[in-house]
Amino acid sequence: MTGTPWWSPVFPIHKEFSLKNKYAWVGSIMSIVLIADQFTKYLVTTRVRLYSIIPVVPGFFNITHVRNRGAAFGILAGAPEVWRSLFFISVTIAAIAVIGGLIWKTHERLLVTAFSLIAGGAIGNLIDRVRYGEVVDFIQWYVKSHYWPSFNVADSAISIGVALLVLDMLLKKPQETKENETTNR
Repeated sequence: MTGTPWWSPVFPIHKEFSLKNKYAWVGSIMSIVLIADQFTKYLVTTRVRLYSIIPVVPGFFNITHVRNRGAAFGILAGAPEVWRSLFFISVTIAAIAVIGGLIWKTHERLLVTAFSLIAGGAIGNLIDRVRYGEVVDFIQWYVKSHYWPSFNVADSAISIGVALLVLDMLLKKPQETKENETTNR
């Protein structure tokens, strides 16, 4: 990438990394996500009975203990266990490999942060799939009788990472995008 992005003063996170700092940043973000994810899941699995609900903010937020055998929103939860586990573990490993390549390829702080959050979250949920054959979810947001599907810290990291990728796409000038496409060919 050449020059400073037009929005750089607003979002200084777009700065580029030196090679040494980039991998320290990636390792730090992924470690924080993994430790927070696995620690919170440990607390939930050891202190909250399966399917029980602990109101935190009545009418808005609960801690619960549920298991998700499928993907987001329970997709493929009814598939045979062997095929479901093999599919999700294989897809996750492939996604982590692709994200690793993307991290290696870019030096932009915002993109590296986004990819690191996504990878950390994917690894956190992969650990659950290998250990339990399903993912531990415990965060439950709702308004009155409208509930959002339960999720966990790893899911949150993935969602924030994707949001940062969208933000990066929205904030780049069309000229920057064309320059990057021709540089990467």
